[in-house]
Amino acid sequence: MQIKKYQKIITEIYSDIKDVEDLGKVANYIPELGNVSADNFGINITKINNESFGIGNFEGKFSIQSISKILTLTLAYKLEGEKLWQRVDVEPSGNPFNSLQQLESDYGIPRNPFINSGAIVVCDVLISHLQNPKEEFLNFCRELSNNFTLNYSEKVATSEKNTGFRNVALCNFIKSFKNIKNNVDEVLDFYFHICSLEMSCKELSEIFLYLADDKFRTHKENSVLTESQAKRINAIMLTCGFYDESGEFAFRVGLPGKSGVGGGIVAIHPDEFCIAVWSPKLNKKGNSYKGMLFLENFTTKTACSIF
Repeated sequence: MQIKKYQKIITEIYSDIKDVEDLGKVANYIPELGNVSADNFGINITKINNESFGIGNFEGKFSIQSISKILTLTLAYKLEGEKLWQRVDVEPSGNPFNSLQQLESDYGIPRNPFINSGAIVVCDVLISHLQNPKEEFLNFCRELSNNFTLNYSEKVATSEKNTGFRNVALCNFIKSFKNIKNNVDEVLDFYFHICSLEMSCKELSEIFLYLADDKFRTHKENSVLTESQAKRINAIMLTCGFYDESGEFAFRVGLPGKSGVGGGIVAIHPDEFCIAVWSPKLNKKGNSYKGMLFLENFTTKTACSIF
């Protein structure tokens, strides 16, 4: 589909949804996220030929939170290869993103890399590979997006550190099963920083083109991922990208995607485009209320789900 057709449909849906009563709530359990205006609403689509269209607050930067877990997973998979799956599984959890419930019965192996426990293990894997994890991960994101303005929000990272008691518990609990190899404080500091990474919808829709476009992956000097690895990450996004609402997202939207409690959602259509939506109010499962609604309408009107 041409970008003009996407533009027309996106503009229509944006106008329809913009003033819909938003039943969600901003994630104020991380105090710094509670300072963001709940009225923000933006969308940006970037096609694999680099045509792009945005509307609303599509250039406003926000804390991408768990969307960054795709990027840590990508780098860990690139460095660790198939050994990574000995440390973290690829199954949907069926539980909230910060649940400790399954770790006991699963002997400290998180169900997937997109729940908090799984992302913490992935951070631990990266620390074992990188000399300066925060700096090297940020450089990886900058090079991947060809955008050297990307940065962490120290305010958000500090806010998470001051209130992230459950994440501290998760990390220590996994450590008791010997699935955290490095210092707990170092792992948590890295984890809180990757969640604080700030991007706009436009930047998100550009950085994740490597999961949509085979040529993007292979034409870079250092191939980001193999075709098989990209396929696997897209599969995990489809089945695990929305916590215990992943099945609902696949049912309603039909694209691989990932949400974050900052109100962002990114979704991929392989060989076509990447689309990002931002609306800070979250539903009860921790996913953007308007973001989910927009993407459901978008794939319905464009008939562009993968099914």
